[in-house]
Amino acid sequence: MADLVQEDWAEQLKKDANAFLLDVRTAQEVAEGYIPNATNIDIHLGQGFLNEIEKLDKSKTYFVYCRSGARSGQACAIMNSLGFENAYNLVGGFMNWEGEVAQ
Repeated sequence: MADLVQEDWAEQLKKDANAFLLDVRTAQEVAEGYIPNATNIDIHLGQGFLNEIEKLDKSKTYFVYCRSGARSGQACAIMNSLGFENAYNLVGGFMNWEGEVAQ
């Protein structure tokens, strides 16, 4: 897992043709806005989160975010333990995001 500041995270996301954008916030948080093209899998789902993560392609590069960067850091660690080699955590999370936002 790597923690990346927004500038590096966004730049790598843009350049990576194999990128997958993962939002691990709650549905309520997502309803308040999200980064375009993100897939939402709530880390609070526990086993449900693990089940959904296991369905993902381990060869992709994952750019993971939550509200502040804490839960996405946990998600990246979980993903690494499941065999995902490329998971990048957005430091500061969505609340510090200065890029495009969808509703």
